[in-house]
Amino acid sequence: MQPEVEILSGLERRVDLAISIADIEKQVQAQLKRVARTAKVQGFRPGKAPLSMIERSHGPGIRYDVINAEVGRTLDKVIEQAKLRVAGTPNLEPKSEGVDEGTMAFSATFEVYPEVQVPDLSALEVKRAKADVTDADVQRTLDILRKQRAAYEPREDRAAEDDDRVTLDFVGTIDGVAFEGGTAEKFPFVLGQGRMLPEFETAVRGLKAGDTKTFPLTFPEEYGSKEVAGKTAEFNITVTEVAEAVLPEVNAEFAKSLGQAEGDVEKLLADIRANIEREIKSRVQARTKGSVMDALAAASTFDVPKALVENDAQGRVVAAREELKQRGVPNADSVPIPVEAFTAESERRVRLGLLVSELVQTADLQAKPEQVRARIEEFAQNYEQPAQVVAYYLSDRQRRAEIEAIVLEDNVVAHVIANAKVTDEDVAFDELMGTN
Repeated sequence: MQPEVEILSGLERRVDLAISIADIEKQVQAQLKRVARTAKVQGFRPGKAPLSMIERSHGPGIRYDVINAEVGRTLDKVIEQAKLRVAGTPNLEPKSEGVDEGTMAFSATFEVYPEVQVPDLSALEVKRAKADVTDADVQRTLDILRKQRAAYEPREDRAAEDDDRVTLDFVGTIDGVAFEGGTAEKFPFVLGQGRMLPEFETAVRGLKAGDTKTFPLTFPEEYGSKEVAGKTAEFNITVTEVAEAVLPEVNAEFAKSLGQAEGDVEKLLADIRANIEREIKSRVQARTKGSVMDALAAASTFDVPKALVENDAQGRVVAAREELKQRGVPNADSVPIPVEAFTAESERRVRLGLLVSELVQTADLQAKPEQVRARIEEFAQNYEQPAQVVAYYLSDRQRRAEIEAIVLEDNVVAHVIANAKVTDEDVAFDELMGTN
């Protein structure tokens, strides 16, 4: 008789399983005999030890494996016949009450995938980002490139201002005691780039070579060094040099330094514009995609398996620890990171993943080979040897799969845009690039 699958709540299901003890023992004895043929037992030649001794040494492990395998096969058969898609790993618990003699009984609890309902796309409201690259944007990018290659010339009576390179000696103390990392001599940094804490830069601004200053500075609570985090230090600084940034001229030599082999300034500007346009296109697509995904998530209310949400949240905890390690945070492996902090976002990610998968199937939005190649060729333009990058991605299955996933999402976004209520949104260059 086929076991009945019980609906507990939402996506949770339960089924009671029974397996024959006689069948289990038959399989166990068969495996013990196979093991006995080659088993090495002290005092006996290989394969000559009594079966009773093999039972004592190998029986528990073999019996455990046989029971697990038999329960797994029984559960798989039930799931297949009931046409269920199980999400996560079933939880198995032994049963003792109401069990027939000669049988072992288990209760399996698990979640199933939901029936995903695609919302009415025509009712969705989506914003499609738009941005143009102007001559002013190209000029600002050119200015940034010039600043990155600036030469610094010392000025005796210059009051330090942003973009100047300031060299100074400093001593920091907390309660009159110097702390690790709080003392330096002839320390250079470019003012206004955010390398130092804002209070430190404010104190330096306006000083000239030879000036000294004492000021308090309170370290942020989340500062990387626990020794000083949240504490107030007193710094004494002496400026030894203020150097003004001298930007290189935009000429053939400058163009060559940026990889324009011919030293053609006009071609350099065209290359800069093309690079900006590629970056703007990517960010516009990402912004539009975000609006599409937000609209899909808001219109979707189906339940999602808790097991998938928990797995995603746990994965994000692992990723957060790796990020802390890369930032040099001490004790990154043990610092408390509550999984609950990621649960809401993980639930959204799982729901969107299920919905996108359903959309791909129902609307035939799979990534086509020509789309994948076109996207790889577009991506390769960011490198000096595009052809080599294209060949690498096409020959590496994992890398190609990454691009296929991107193209698939692009197809979903395009499909939603084609059917939804779309409002075009002009986005300023600075806002899009995160520079304002």
